[in-house]
Amino acid sequence: MIWTPQLIGIDLAKSVFSIHGVDQHGKTKLRKTVKRNKLLDEIATLPPCVIGMEACSGSHYWAREFRKLKHDVRIMASKFVIPYRQSEKNDANDAEAICEAVARPKTRYVSIKSEEQQAVLCLHRIRQGAIKDRTAHINRLRGLLAEFGIVMTKGRYPAQQAITGILEDADNGLPFLARELLLDLWQSIKRLNEEILKHDRKLYQLAKQMKAAKRLMSIPGVGEITATSVVATVNDAKHFPTSRAFSAWIGLVPRQYSTGGKVHLGRISKRGEKHIRTALIHGARAVMATCKHKTDHTSMWIKELIERRGFKRACVALAAKNARLIWALLQSDTEYQVDYVAH
Repeated sequence: MIWTPQLIGIDLAKSVFSIHGVDQHGKTKLRKTVKRNKLLDEIATLPPCVIGMEACSGSHYWAREFRKLKHDVRIMASKFVIPYRQSEKNDANDAEAICEAVARPKTRYVSIKSEEQQAVLCLHRIRQGAIKDRTAHINRLRGLLAEFGIVMTKGRYPAQQAITGILEDADNGLPFLARELLLDLWQSIKRLNEEILKHDRKLYQLAKQMKAAKRLMSIPGVGEITATSVVATVNDAKHFPTSRAFSAWIGLVPRQYSTGGKVHLGRISKRGEKHIRTALIHGARAVMATCKHKTDHTSMWIKELIERRGFKRACVALAAKNARLIWALLQSDTEYQVDYVAH
């Protein structure tokens, strides 16, 4: 008798994939390993069913391929799979745990991204890596100069303005070899500056081409980097039931540890999408820096909040507010309504 698959769990890997399948009664009917070049052929032999996978490298690619075969594909974070793994950790047990997790009604899933979205995210990740490398280079330069008694000023811009004079100063006691090596390091920093600028210009160009990103940029504190990262990451805003759920996914809501009817709220959870959260907070800082002499509703709210709760809390509050506005614009496909005329 040919069994009809109900749920399939696939443990993704580089070369060998483990598959676990159950029927409509939850009984195991499929448990095997398949090589990478045979995976699509194996899935193509199955009638349409629910396929679960962990979110990892390549998961969106396989999800798109399985969708072409008329399967219902669901990607979930690994933290939702771990509680269902029985006994030791291995590929077969991981596939079984994925199959069990995808059957749970409260499991939350990752929206499957298109190739275009992933291409935009590639640009963001490469830009992030270049910024991280530049910061590391500047810190290395500062640390090495300190070994020779030369202290650079704090901050990226002051440091870059001072380094040329330090390397050209023949009376600061810097040995020739060290001067030569540090000059090479300084040239690397300048190349990274050019690379980051190139990525920024590319993002600005993409933001003008993406309709959803253009709508989001009408929100004060949301620029090209924030807008393009949100549009590339969030496939469908309706995936989140409320604006608070979207804000929680970004990590901008308080951590909660409540028991016995007593509610304990802490700092923001910092869970979820770190890149978007960071961009929103930087955007909020930019808005707050220019609201001092404004009398519109948002600026007055920010100034009152700063007096009552402090600058940093007000900054996070504005970032959370902008996150909810982003969700509202994306899920309703509407334009941002400006509530004031800037002075």
